[in-house]
Formats: sequence, structure tokens, C-alpha cells
Amino acid sequence: MKLYDFDGMFDKKLTDFISANVGKYTESEWEDIIPRLYKKFGDTPIKSVGDTPNGFYAKMTDEELVKALCTHLKQGVPVSEFLCKAIEGRNAVKLLLPLLDGSEQEREYAVNLIGSADCAIQKYMDMLVSPDCGEELKNSLVDFIKEKADLAAQRAVEYYERGVEREFMLEIMSRSVVRSDKIFDILIKEFRGDSENVPMHASYLAAYGDERALEYLLDKIDEDGISFIEYKELLLAIESLGGTYDKQRDFSNDPYYAMFKTREVSATDIFGGADGKKG
Repeated sequence: MKLYDFDGMFDKKLTDFISANVGKYTESEWEDIIPRLYKKFGDTPIKSVGDTPNGFYAKMTDEELVKALCTHLKQGVPVSEFLCKAIEGRNAVKLLLPLLDGSEQEREYAVNLIGSADCAIQKYMDMLVSPDCGEELKNSLVDFIKEKADLAAQRAVEYYERGVEREFMLEIMSRSVVRSDKIFDILIKEFRGDSENVPMHASYLAAYGDERALEYLLDKIDEDGISFIEYKELLLAIESLGGTYDKQRDFSNDPYYAMFKTREVSATDIFGGADGKKG
């Protein structure tokens, strides 16, 4: 299979373009220009290829596209966005599933291309608890599993009870839509028992959306020893569940509150008061 380093070709053209336009654009303008140039490059005919990058991949079958991806990775040839977008535009999920058992790079690309397809969720759960799975890939897996959390909720409970990747399992459980007393009890137990991570567990309760959590959140926010950050996250959780908390609290001695007020004052100085006028 013939491989082309389209990103390398683009980089060469970009270097020439930048050299010819030195001083014409600011850094922020370049950040906007470069992606547009890359997109345009995808439809630019390349003599040595006999086609545009997009056209080159458009002629391939689904199987050929996935094979091209694997060959790029095995031979160390950069994988362009043009190839990834070509695969994303096809119905190639089943062809990508075997890559989840491949090399680290193959797994990373496969996960990002498969996304949250139903047929991959159980495999993602297997990968999530595997010692061979790195932290970055685990975070990607959890993001996709959360989109279909109900498909993984039961296994998440089982892994949690076995003490396996508990924080990830709590995050997944909190995104399930089908209500479960078991999951609710776990989320409440963690919220009440982990005083070091109150904001995180409050956010789980907010995400789960069970109004029964309000009484526990209201009890916690009323405690004297909570920090300003805890207060803010608890308040957000309470309001997201339809509750209110109007008691005035004094956080003037909290360093995070001082930082918050400083940023607030700075924003007022820049943008003016409530009427939008300065001075």
C-alpha cells in the first residue's frame, strides 16, 4: 500500500508560506490562518499523488482506509486528519474494533474513531480496568463510556464494590439515566464519607440528578468548616437539583475567596459595572 505523509507535505508548504509572510500576522491570527490553510490543502491537487489528499482517501474502501491507518502507525508515517476524517465518514466501526486489542497507538486511534458506539462500551470497560491501559487512554475511555453510561452502570457497580478504579466507576455511575437505589446509595456514601473531595462528589450527585440528594447537600453546605470552593460546588449541585440555599456565609478568611474577589474586581475594572459602562 502506497503511503503519503500529507502532514509533512503541508508543513513544507506552510514553512514557505510563513517565510513569505513574515511580520504580516500576529500570533493569534496565525492560530486562525493555519487551520484554514490545512483544510484548503485537503482539496489541493498534488502532482506526486495524482489527486488531492481528500480525493486520495475517498477512492479507498472502508477496509483499505483502516488498513492504511494501521500501516501508517506500524511504519511510523504520520496519520493526517484527512485519513481520520475519511474513516469517520464511513461505517467502519466493526473494522476498527480489532484495533482495540492492538498496539497502544492503534488503541488510541481506534477509541477516538469509534467514539461512544454501543458495540464498543463493554470492551471499553475491559480496557479501563486493564493494567496495560495508560491514564490518558483511560480518561478518553471514561469520556465515551459516560455518553452511554446505562450500558456500563451494572459493571461499574461491580468494579466499584471490588475496589477497582473506584473514581472512574463513580464518574460513570453518576452519568447513568436509569435510576437505581444501589447507585444512589453509593454516591451518597462517598459524598458523606470523603471529606477531602467534597466538590467532586457533589458534582457526581448533581450529574446523577436525583432530588433525594438535596437534603445531604443542604446539610453539608450549612457546615461551618467548609471552604469557599466546596461552598460554590455544593451550591451549584443544590441549584441543579432544583433547591435553594440563601444563608449568608463569611469566607473572608478563605484564600480562594480572596483570589475569586480579586478576579471579580479586575473584571469589573475592565468591563465596567452592571450597566456595562466604565467609571
